[in-house]
Amino acid sequence: MIVAQSINKSFGKLKVLRNISLTCNKGEAIALIGPNGSGKTTFIKCLLGLVLPDNGTIMFNNKNIMRQCQYRSAIGYMPQIGRYPENMTMGQIFEMIIDLRKNENQTTDKELIEAFELEKMFHKRMRTLSGGTRQKVSASLAFLFNPQVLILDEPTAGLDPVATEILKEKIRKEKQQGKLILITSHILSDLDDLVSEIVYFNEGHLLFHKNITLLRNETGEEKLSRAIAYIMKSNLMQKTIN
Repeated sequence: MIVAQSINKSFGKLKVLRNISLTCNKGEAIALIGPNGSGKTTFIKCLLGLVLPDNGTIMFNNKNIMRQCQYRSAIGYMPQIGRYPENMTMGQIFEMIIDLRKNENQTTDKELIEAFELEKMFHKRMRTLSGGTRQKVSASLAFLFNPQVLILDEPTAGLDPVATEILKEKIRKEKQQGKLILITSHILSDLDDLVSEIVYFNEGHLLFHKNITLLRNETGEEKLSRAIAYIMKSNLMQKTIN
């Protein structure tokens, strides 16, 4: 569904992405993880067409996305920090987004709006909302148009435990429907029962892309955080030996 080949991106002298190649298929839930500044968010922005790579290609359903925008209608994106017009009410935000996409032949999925009970807060202005409530708005908007692909950037950040479980259950449902889901998170415990693939970035490099079952078998660790630590320790020791 999404194939990135030899993606490089620099901002001035800073190399942010270094020859990234990655294939993402339908039905996969892929965790993009790595330390801050490793290139995850820039890679996501390249997939969304918000950042143009210096070179390389990105294919979406076998079509090059370069300077194209139509493919974005098939993607639901939840940013790490949602920014909305502060004077608009929550209800107006949803009305505006639905109106902007009204010509598209898509059904709306309001399951998260209902599960988070956001209708009760539709009258509130965005500037009055807590960070957690803004996250609920962002999550609901990402799923609203029943997209083929979901890109979720730190989706549980700021959510309370109940809201986190509601969102995780929704992600599981979408995965079971065969959708492609890309998730970035520093909270690895949230990913243990959600993802099927692990992609690890570091200093602009893609260090490894592994099936989570194979990763657990290779490391002997069930918890994702311990498995990642095992791999990174092994890589560090190998570099020291070499």
